[in-house]
Amino acid sequence: MNSFPTTVVKPESEYGVPLLPRNHGLAWYAAYTRSNHEKRIAMQLEERAVEHFLPLYSSVRRWTDRRIRLELPLFPGYVFVRFALGDRLRVLQIPSVVRLVGINGQPTALPDAEMEILRSRLSERSWAEPCPFLTNGRRVRVKTGPLAGLSGILVRRRSGLRVVISIDLIARSIIADVDSADLETMK
Repeated sequence: MNSFPTTVVKPESEYGVPLLPRNHGLAWYAAYTRSNHEKRIAMQLEERAVEHFLPLYSSVRRWTDRRIRLELPLFPGYVFVRFALGDRLRVLQIPSVVRLVGINGQPTALPDAEMEILRSRLSERSWAEPCPFLTNGRRVRVKTGPLAGLSGILVRRRSGLRVVISIDLIARSIIADVDSADLETMK
């Protein structure tokens, strides 16, 4: 039997950066950006092979002579980034990234479960739009549907029910249409 040295080949991204195992110290953080720079930052993160998430929604803007459909950030001023905390300079060195959101000057990781739900369920842009951050109202948990597992504040709007889902760390919210059968109250 021949004994050849074996080489372990680690998978690499298309940029030649070794891919790390899924939970190799990686966490989701919110990067606070300069106003209206979210898409540029997302492109630069893509070039640097940094995992990121920038949910968008469609909005029709009207002027006196025309209408235009725009793709706008669902969380204006923020791009979600997943990296090991020791690699934060790869994000902070991007022009227009102001800082990583955190407490007492230290970046604070967002809950992985919450980010995975948002990433997997925000592929359809038609059902969510930004909403002012609300702190009072009835707290509910979504049992079924695209936002199952998330909690939010129940509001009535246009003769229907909607849930305001807030990310407290960045003080931003989105509002989504829901059916009352998909909700359960929280204590």
